[in-house]
Amino acid sequence: MNWIKQSTTLTGEAVILIPLCQDHFEALALLAKDERIWGFIPVDMSETSKCINSFESALIERNKGTQFPFVIFHRKDNKIIGSTRLMEMYPLHRKLEIGWTWLHPDYWTTEVNLECKLLLLSFCFEKLNAIRVQLKTDENNIRSKRAIEKIGGKYEGTLRNDMLRADGTFRNSAYFSIISSEWDRTKSNLNKLFENKTNVL
Repeated sequence: MNWIKQSTTLTGEAVILIPLCQDHFEALALLAKDERIWGFIPVDMSETSKCINSFESALIERNKGTQFPFVIFHRKDNKIIGSTRLMEMYPLHRKLEIGWTWLHPDYWTTEVNLECKLLLLSFCFEKLNAIRVQLKTDENNIRSKRAIEKIGGKYEGTLRNDMLRADGTFRNSAYFSIISSEWDRTKSNLNKLFENKTNVL
């Protein structure tokens, strides 16, 4: 049995995280054409075929119970603006990862990413009873590393040659985590940041 129900939807003030389905592929492929999105992400999904293949794979992994992909729906603007997912899911050990988060550049430096993380972390710790939530990023992505630390992620180390980038070069990945004993303090800080509309990323 899958850890997360297929119908799981997470609703916030600015965004709703909706389970990915094939009906979303066209809108996501159009958003993904902006090459600025993929500078620090191993797969360049600005090509429609790569984008569609990636999301088809995500649905397969969801059926296996290893990932749970969402689309990010902006409530005020009434449209899809990106995607995120839960992945590396190990129910037996109550741990998982938040990853593959990307937004159209129009929504960078807004409250959107912060609320996405607040919704996902709350779900992980309060509904799934997780004891560890992991996040990772390219070691060269200084902006992302600072953002993860600002939301409460603790740096654990860097894995060398962790992935291959789209251009064939090696990526070292910086790993962070939040554990269950830190969640109350982390949630309080996240709520304050969101109330103040702090730009975390």
